[in-house]
Amino acid sequence: MHSRFIRLVLIAVCLLAFPSRSPAPLIYRPGEGWTYEPVGAEGGRWQRPRAKEQMEVAQLAFDRKDYSVSLKAARRVVLVWPLSDYAPQAQYLVARSYEAKGDAEKAFKEYQKLLEKQPKIANFGEIRRRQFEIANLFLAGKRFKLWGTLPLYRSMERTARMYADIVKTGPYSDVAPQAQLNIGTAREKEKALGFRAPDYTAAVAAYDLAADRYHDQPQVASEAIYRAGLAYEKQAQSPDRDQGTAGQAIAKFTDFMALYPNDPRVPHAQQTIAMLKGEQARGYFEIAQFYEKRHLWNAARIYYNEVPLRDPNSPYAPKALQRLDQLKQRLQAPAK
Repeated sequence: MHSRFIRLVLIAVCLLAFPSRSPAPLIYRPGEGWTYEPVGAEGGRWQRPRAKEQMEVAQLAFDRKDYSVSLKAARRVVLVWPLSDYAPQAQYLVARSYEAKGDAEKAFKEYQKLLEKQPKIANFGEIRRRQFEIANLFLAGKRFKLWGTLPLYRSMERTARMYADIVKTGPYSDVAPQAQLNIGTAREKEKALGFRAPDYTAAVAAYDLAADRYHDQPQVASEAIYRAGLAYEKQAQSPDRDQGTAGQAIAKFTDFMALYPNDPRVPHAQQTIAMLKGEQARGYFEIAQFYEKRHLWNAARIYYNEVPLRDPNSPYAPKALQRLDQLKQRLQAPAK
């Protein structure tokens, strides 16, 4: 019994004195994190002692579509040699590898890191277009991943932030105007996806910024003003509508027609203005009736007066004038 115990102690000492790496598929290296190493493979064969050689490994793996190796090899260049001349290309390859593996959200973030650190990188335009295409996927309904793994939910708020990042790092790039417009589109799409109500205020703010910043691009500016008018119109038709929103929609469409009189959407803008003015007239008439029923005569007169001013062609206009005449007679009649 005593000799068996001694043998066990000796074995334990040998194991501790001469450690060997376990062939476990997940390996942790300080500064690099966890990496996958298949059992039986040469775990360090993708590692190199110099940045240039490490970058060559990453590029070669990417070219033969071994994106897992290209990802960890390129990431090692960024982590171990962050100030080397190869770090920007390695960061680009990290993003490309994520994109090739189908992880669009991570790819977008890695592209963003690259553009923020290297705003003068030679392939800036290509990277920006790749980001724009990724954001478009999420605008079309692609699901974001929970904890970076499970594709469970859609989010127009996060999609809008993607477009905002695109504009932030390149406000006058070739895709920036459309990205700015798409921020507004994303803010309007929340309800369509069954989540919270559309944020028309944020949508209009995005469209207004596009119209102002890209005023020298008529196609963009006209689209922005027109979309702002449509957003106000939708808000005016919502259950919590108010008369002021309809007025803002009318003002936007009026600006649109004044600035772009030859735009093919002018007839629709005119029809929308007519409809909104009719809705305003109806709304003021109903408010006036509300006050009249409660014997608040002066308040009723104020709102009846607004009806023909908002839309003299409304069927409510003659009714309002008739009610005004009757209220006038009531107010002038001697008190009993």
